[in-house]
Amino acid sequence: MPMISGGFIFFIFLLGIFLLMSVKVLNEYERAVIFRLGRIIGAKGPGLIILVPIVDRMVRVDLRTVTMDVPPQDVISRDNVTIKVNAVVYFRVVEPNRAVVEVENYLLATSKLAQTTLRSVLGQVELDELLASRESINHRLQEILDSQTEPWGVKVSNVEVKQIDLPVEMQRAMARQAEAERERRAKVIAAEGEMQASKKLAEAAEVMAAQPISLQLRYLQTIREMANEHSTTTIVPLPMDLFRPFLGKNG
Repeated sequence: MPMISGGFIFFIFLLGIFLLMSVKVLNEYERAVIFRLGRIIGAKGPGLIILVPIVDRMVRVDLRTVTMDVPPQDVISRDNVTIKVNAVVYFRVVEPNRAVVEVENYLLATSKLAQTTLRSVLGQVELDELLASRESINHRLQEILDSQTEPWGVKVSNVEVKQIDLPVEMQRAMARQAEAERERRAKVIAAEGEMQASKKLAEAAEVMAAQPISLQLRYLQTIREMANEHSTTTIVPLPMDLFRPFLGKNG
């Protein structure tokens, strides 16, 4: 009896190890790529899956979107400006079998590919285009990366150029350029204002020439405005046209 009870306990122990090795639980966002004696038999999951111990081998694959920062890259633009650019890449695995079989490490491979593609694409554009058309450049990077990672079962959904570091000399030159542009716009606006004012004055002169009494009314309005100001001395010029009627009577 003692030998039977000991063997039974040993059998229960082996059965427990067998169950631990055989039963796996996968989350909703996980898939298990199963290899049986070195040959792939497909992806399973999510939920509870059963493996054959020693015969089957499982590789977990996460299907969630991965946010990967691309390290800063030294790039020489087409107009020979040295800049430092970093970006962020959003991608996910859409075919677990290919992500495991076709590439050794899809995370590392996607990161290295993003770095080289970033340097290649940005080296073909000028600095002004990079600063002004960042959205189109992001779209171009996404298309190139997606086409190259498609054989790996990886889908690149978005690429964003995050930061562009310019040399100090270039920053100063751009600041001077922006200041000159603002001064040019201010002078243009001032010139347009002078032109409009001169046109209005010319129209007012025509009205006053047609109606001389309007000149006297404008003169009286000006005197009233001057009287409202807080000043100690006010010099009021008197045009002779105001006294001409009285001079006529005296004559």
